[in-house]
Amino acid sequence: MFKKILIANRGEIACRVIKTARRLGVKTVAVYSEADAGARHVDLADEAYCIGPAAASESYLRGDKILEAARRSGAEAVHPGYGFLSENAEFAEACGKAGLVFIGPPPAAIRAMGSKSAAKHIMGKAGVPLVPGYHGADQDLGLLQKEADKIGYPVLIKASAGGGGKGMRIVEKAADFADALASCQRESKASFGDERVLLEKYLTRPRHIEIQVFADTQGDALYLFERDCSVQRRHQKVLEEAPAPGMSQARRNSMGEAAVAAAKAIGYLGAGTVEFIAEPGKGKSAGTFYFMEMNTRLQVEHPVTEMITGLDLVEWQLRVACGEPLPRSQDELAISGHALEARIYAEDPAKNFLPSTGRITHLSAPAESRHVRIDTGVRAGDAITPFYDPMIAKLIVWDADRPAALARMRAALDEFQVVGVTTNTEFLARLIACDAFASADLDTGLIDRNREQLFPAAPLAGDEVLALAALAELLAIERRAGERAAASDDPRSPWGTCDGWRLNQDNHHILVFRQGEREQAVTAHYRPGRYELDLPGGRRTLTGAWQPDGSLTAWLEDRVLRANVVQSGQTLDLFFRGARYRLELHDPGLHEIESEAHGGTLAAPMPGKIIAVLTASGAKVTKGTPLIILEAMKMEHTIMAPGKGTVKDIHYKVGEQVADGAELLGFELDKD
Repeated sequence: MFKKILIANRGEIACRVIKTARRLGVKTVAVYSEADAGARHVDLADEAYCIGPAAASESYLRGDKILEAARRSGAEAVHPGYGFLSENAEFAEACGKAGLVFIGPPPAAIRAMGSKSAAKHIMGKAGVPLVPGYHGADQDLGLLQKEADKIGYPVLIKASAGGGGKGMRIVEKAADFADALASCQRESKASFGDERVLLEKYLTRPRHIEIQVFADTQGDALYLFERDCSVQRRHQKVLEEAPAPGMSQARRNSMGEAAVAAAKAIGYLGAGTVEFIAEPGKGKSAGTFYFMEMNTRLQVEHPVTEMITGLDLVEWQLRVACGEPLPRSQDELAISGHALEARIYAEDPAKNFLPSTGRITHLSAPAESRHVRIDTGVRAGDAITPFYDPMIAKLIVWDADRPAALARMRAALDEFQVVGVTTNTEFLARLIACDAFASADLDTGLIDRNREQLFPAAPLAGDEVLALAALAELLAIERRAGERAAASDDPRSPWGTCDGWRLNQDNHHILVFRQGEREQAVTAHYRPGRYELDLPGGRRTLTGAWQPDGSLTAWLEDRVLRANVVQSGQTLDLFFRGARYRLELHDPGLHEIESEAHGGTLAAPMPGKIIAVLTASGAKVTKGTPLIILEAMKMEHTIMAPGKGTVKDIHYKVGEQVADGAELLGFELDKD
């Protein structure tokens, strides 16, 4: 076994590798950008080296700096994690030349699968079934359009060197092909340095099923069963589970054997994932599956495989990289129970999953156990920046069967609380409870097909939530008054009290809470040992207190209410019965008049880089006309005209960086 390894990555995967290495007695070396100097993976590693500025292109993608850190530290091997340089054949070769073991497949295998087009040819020769499509080298627009027409719509355009949903578009009709192709090529060039694409027949209700494979230096290879990754947004996975619901043993064997054949066809070594799309389980095509791609690294969703097999795949990676044989044979492997993984992201599902940046001011997760596992690279106080993927954590649960695992996941999501950035936790809870998911009616279109159930209007605060918010503020007023009195020369001064005293009136406070555009006033009357609240639903008696665990308990008449409340300035985030409510404590006396913008400017929704300007000063446009394309957090965001009007001026050029909220262009709405 190695004595010391360097982890050429960051975030939760770096922390994950460190955990196994520590258990095996292997020392770890972290690398970090200037933005990650205080990151969790840096603290967990035995030693760490700064490799450059925040931008990944100047740090985590700089193989030369990583190899220099390995040399200085005396590391024997490099674990690439996933993303960044994990599937970079040149980096794997450079490791070998530097006398380091690359904990991954040989460079030739990475190259073979790095091009989706080349991979299709290799898999076809190996007898692995392929989706009808075009995988050729000729990238002429006219040819690609003809090939798409020949395949038949809908057609899927995919970046040849891509992954993670980048450089991928579904085209429903021929008229949309050219624009979709241009967008794919831009995104592919920016993400992978290669604008080549391939075309495939788009299956309208496919399941995305992948097989975990492992191979050793002795020439043996096996599969560790399947994962169902059908639930996706923007072609990126949201929920994964193992085993795949409804998978017959015969189909599992067929897919597993095809995956092993794929691995052997390229002389594979270590952990890899062969991804397939499968036809629905009914009709004459039931059971048909097609090779999609092979990821020559450890997958984000590998924990569900670990949960159902009881194995540590990172340990297997280290042992195989040391030259040891596979720890188990195929007939020694078995599935136990069911596991689910939810990816918790800093993003806003209500805004088409727009990533959210900011500092995490509060982070509370469920306790880990044999049933619940959390893989994360962040802590409260850490910032989610535009430089890296906005994943906060992977929440993984296991139980004896799928219904029990679903119940575990629902409970765990209710306990996962984040303040400071917008997250997808409530969306995930709705997804788990969605009829289609609960009944395992799975395919890659599940989210779009169930939008009404998955994207309801934000819940409005009712009497119970308003009572909890009022109690939190009233207790805060009492605390602040007590602190003032303790610091005062006259602690019994009436000016230090907080009982809402009014001349010729009963003692009360008027609290105004704003939720979006909605304002609701709650009047709190002071009574001995209690409050009486005037709520929208009537007057109610209220008492309550903070608990030792930080939660808030309220007694509202004969009801007991429990919630977690996080207060930051005038903002209260309430986590109550599986929902999150954000309320602003509004002081009418300090209210600033807000002017309504009539046209005005269009602002950047987040920090990023201008990659295309699609209009010009003086242009007359209609509502929805694309004006500027902004690249941020590895995705393209199109800024469109809010209505019929005129572009007055453009403030940025292609290639320029912009800050969150930056005015991208001036725009004047037509008055008619």
